Amino acid sequence: MNDFKEITDKILEFRDKRNWKQFHNPKDLAINLNIETSELLELFLWKNGDEVNDVNIEKVKDELADVLNSVFLLVNHYNLDIKEIVMNKLAKNELKYPVEKSRDSSKKHDEL
Repeated sequence: MNDFKEITDKILEFRDKRNWKQFHNPKDLAINLNIETSELLELFLWKNGDEVNDVNIEKVKDELADVLNSVFLLVNHYNLDIKEIVMNKLAKNELKYPVEKSRDSSKKHDEL
């Protein structure tokens, strides 16, 4: 079974058993994605240098899972193909960030 489909099916099963689809419209999923991403960021707040490597990895995994749940629900809502959208974006980024201009640079594409 396709891993993305298996994950999506489990998320949908969890959601549907609780009758939460009514709350999972694209706007609220996008807002939730932002909130969950902020919770992930909070784990790194005020940490410097090696401290970021000492973050509680179990909490990182939990927050990443929350972020991914929102992503998978949005992808499902719009019937998108995760692999396709990631590969398309990588192709666009290849054009925006050619290796010869962007290697070892943190500049944005319009500054290269």
